[in-house]
Amino acid sequence: MKVTVLVGGVGGARFLLGVQQLLGLGRFRAPGRPANDHELVAVVNIGDDAWIHGVRVCPDLDTCMYTLGGGVDPQRGWGHRDETWHAKEELARYGVQPDWFMLGDRDLGTHLVRTQMLGAGYPLTQITAALCDRWQPGARLLPASDDRCETHVVITDPADESRRAIHFQEWWVRYRAQVPTHSFAFVGAEKAGATTEAVAAIAEADVILLAPSNPVVSVGAILAIPGIRGALRATTAPVVGYSPIIGGKPLRGMADACLSVIGVESTAEAVGRHYGARAGTGV
Repeated sequence: MKVTVLVGGVGGARFLLGVQQLLGLGRFRAPGRPANDHELVAVVNIGDDAWIHGVRVCPDLDTCMYTLGGGVDPQRGWGHRDETWHAKEELARYGVQPDWFMLGDRDLGTHLVRTQMLGAGYPLTQITAALCDRWQPGARLLPASDDRCETHVVITDPADESRRAIHFQEWWVRYRAQVPTHSFAFVGAEKAGATTEAVAAIAEADVILLAPSNPVVSVGAILAIPGIRGALRATTAPVVGYSPIIGGKPLRGMADACLSVIGVESTAEAVGRHYGARAGTGV
């Protein structure tokens, strides 16, 4: 059975790990047992991606890779286990901005390889495959697009009350979503395109899962890329969505804050209506 998951964030990466366990893949494959017929593919959000200190950071791709590869920090749920922060501390001594982004020394190695390969002209899909050769995640990790697509957030700046757009990372990490927020914009999505690999992963799947990731800035950012929504609507495979909201509260993160901005209630039923049914105009 081929299972394709649309995923982003720490909760989504942990969901992938659970699916992997159910399928008996990766580290959950019993020693000495032959490979089974199951296949797990993840189409991963790239809206969180950003240039930080001259390197290209892909938080959701890396979190999925580290989590499935056994190298993620178990307490934070992101970044390397046994991470150190010497580079970040040295940058702070120079007064370099942004000082709010946690860029670890081990993690920096991943970003340097990615940035070097991008500079050499490799697409993100191929770069991700090369990085996964080191981590052996036991699943195929695919960026939703090889094009640059970033989630930006329109806020009221607490410093001067002006309205401006900031990168999602600044809204999420620096401000913890605690500033007046007006809208989200998927910058570059309208000119981007889903990769042939991502579209094929949806078209060839026996079942497609929408992980309990943030419906707005994780799954929503994937759906904003032309080609993804159409592939979901065209497939005959079942598409099963999981809500990150239980009892009116998110399992983790700030999905409720994002839903509030777009006028959607923080309930599982409302998340389902937000995605919509394929019988109508949804997925």
